[in-house]
Amino acid sequence: MNDFNTSINYEILIDGCLQAGISIDAIGIQSHQHQGYWGREKLEEVLDRLPYFGLPLHFTENTLTSGHLMPPEIEDLNDYQIPECPSTPEFKERQAREVEEMYSILFKHPQVEAVTTWSFSDDGAWLGAPAGFVRKDNSPKPSYEVLKKLIKGDWSTNVTCKTDHNGIVSFEGFLGNYDLVCGDKKVSFNLDKNAETVQITI
Repeated sequence: MNDFNTSINYEILIDGCLQAGISIDAIGIQSHQHQGYWGREKLEEVLDRLPYFGLPLHFTENTLTSGHLMPPEIEDLNDYQIPECPSTPEFKERQAREVEEMYSILFKHPQVEAVTTWSFSDDGAWLGAPAGFVRKDNSPKPSYEVLKKLIKGDWSTNVTCKTDHNGIVSFEGFLGNYDLVCGDKKVSFNLDKNAETVQITI
């Protein structure tokens, strides 16, 4: 199930479907933020309410722009399109800060399984807003560098370990796919949320 509405009405709809025996694989949240970043308070409020159903949360259409924000009184985002929407250095830095905060909040929440950015590039972005992580010429914006640092740095596990006298080594890592290399041997394995401990023998 997927909707832009994050109010109590969405919860009522989800509950009604489940009560009627309709299977729901995940709760989708469309988060086009052309009128401005939701902010930590609203984001955490949504994340406090929707996990009640015990279903995975997918942020299916996420948008944070590095340009002019739509007026708050606009109800249908399609009704507001301007000829040009410049992306200034200040707006790019704002987008980067918002991306870093929002993605960090979502990453640490145990029921958030997926985040889909609606426009990777400013080229062809919905409603003409500069919502991409890269410019129209594909050069990276500050938001790209921030997200790259999070995904490839802060949220990535790259460790070099030494075994003890029994030939055993242990480490903690983020969920995901791993390659364990020992000498000329390599073993691939996966850490997922359903397994607290994975044991590998080489």
